[in-house]
Amino acid sequence: MKYVIGVDLGTSAVKILLVNQKGEVCNEVSKSYPLIIEKSGYSEQNPEEWVEKTTEGLAELIGKFDGDVNDIEGISFSGQMHGLVLLDENNQVLRNAILWNDTRTTKQCEEIYDVVGQQQLLEITKNPALEGFTLPKILWVKENEPELFAQSSVFMLPKDYLRYRMTGNIHMEYSDAAGTLLLNVAKREWSQEILNLFDLAPEFCPPLVESHGFVGPVNAEFSLATGLSEATKVFAGGADNACGAIGSGILAEGKTLCSIGTSGVVLSYEERNDLDFEGKVHYFNHSEENTYYTMGVTLAAGYSLSWFKDTFAKEEAFDQFLEGVDEVSAGSNGLLFTPYIVGERTPYADSNIRGSFIGVDAAHERKHFARSVLEGITFSLNDSIEIFRNSGKTIDTIISIGGGAKNETWLQMQADIFNAKIEKLTSEQGPGMGAAMLAAYGSGWFTSLKECAETFIQTSKTYHPIPENVERYKKIYAIYQQVYTQTKTLNDQLREFRK
Repeated sequence: MKYVIGVDLGTSAVKILLVNQKGEVCNEVSKSYPLIIEKSGYSEQNPEEWVEKTTEGLAELIGKFDGDVNDIEGISFSGQMHGLVLLDENNQVLRNAILWNDTRTTKQCEEIYDVVGQQQLLEITKNPALEGFTLPKILWVKENEPELFAQSSVFMLPKDYLRYRMTGNIHMEYSDAAGTLLLNVAKREWSQEILNLFDLAPEFCPPLVESHGFVGPVNAEFSLATGLSEATKVFAGGADNACGAIGSGILAEGKTLCSIGTSGVVLSYEERNDLDFEGKVHYFNHSEENTYYTMGVTLAAGYSLSWFKDTFAKEEAFDQFLEGVDEVSAGSNGLLFTPYIVGERTPYADSNIRGSFIGVDAAHERKHFARSVLEGITFSLNDSIEIFRNSGKTIDTIISIGGGAKNETWLQMQADIFNAKIEKLTSEQGPGMGAAMLAAYGSGWFTSLKECAETFIQTSKTYHPIPENVERYKKIYAIYQQVYTQTKTLNDQLREFRK
């Protein structure tokens, strides 16, 4: 039996999967590392932590492996997007990495719009200037740490630095490059125009490769530290959302992913590079060659539910807390929740809006509130689905993963609100599995990622929309859509009283 390894370099931990040719996870290891938060709005990590913890994790995985290490043919990566790693001319790290959830760069985002122009930025990069992206971070360092920036030779993203340490070779692949605001997404090349406008040298950007591209074998130093064979092939990997899509089989038109974690993501497969979403959703290069994906984000999806449970029933488990929601009819007896408790991303990109319960009645019990929270989160995700449909996309099958796939009532609710077939997977490993699939495809096990998905990914249950619920939810969703505009002014007025 042959094996591959998928490394998922997340924000709080690295998760490593050992996967065989049948797509079975034979072993997994997770190692956590800290965030560095120097002040409000800052979020950094020491890149050396990623290397140390991945090395430890791989050594542990290989230590438990009872086969021949030469049977581990390939290794690939999924990584947290947008994070800035700066290296000097000797490829030494110059400062902590500034992460995707760092929000210090509002001024730099405004500068990008002033210099490039909002419409021109969208035409080139397909995405708006948001604090999380990489170019604003580069400009922040350039402005606030000029002496340090003057020493910088190349920038890269978190998983690319980890891979460099494993192989000694510097590359970036398209799905992560698409989140930098420096890539011409349609042309799949670094934008000379944007580089020129900000006085950045072309060699500041790493050479671009495909996600399944072979970038070198494991070097002797890393082989010695982990027990991996030097014959193990290293493949470029992909951005976490792209790998999550691959690991969920989102590899054909009509296929869409709904992933509910702390935040919620609706991600849809695109073959075309010329659709215009006016920046309302993210538009990135997929990890499958010459394809794309679009993505909407609800900032507080699963977080809205955990906040509600922790505030009103801290000691209860989620299953216990959600008991009774299946007894409540669609619409929670006239109670409506908006999940804007930390602001919202899609479709509003509004950091000041806040959540609400509307229609509270003396007849409402806790189960009505719990169901309305589930419905509100799902309505927010439906905002992204509606944007896709309004652009002419067909969305008939949605793979649901994460917290939203752990409750039968919520899965049926998704089918009814999204008016689409919802599929729950037999085994859900998300980005780590996507990374393993890139290694399997790169190693030549399959002729395409689609063929790999047929072996690696199975559906355990399908939920179909219930027509009367679909009609009822359409009416309630129309009311939900009005809440943002009708509470925006109130939230602006309340802002001064928030600590």
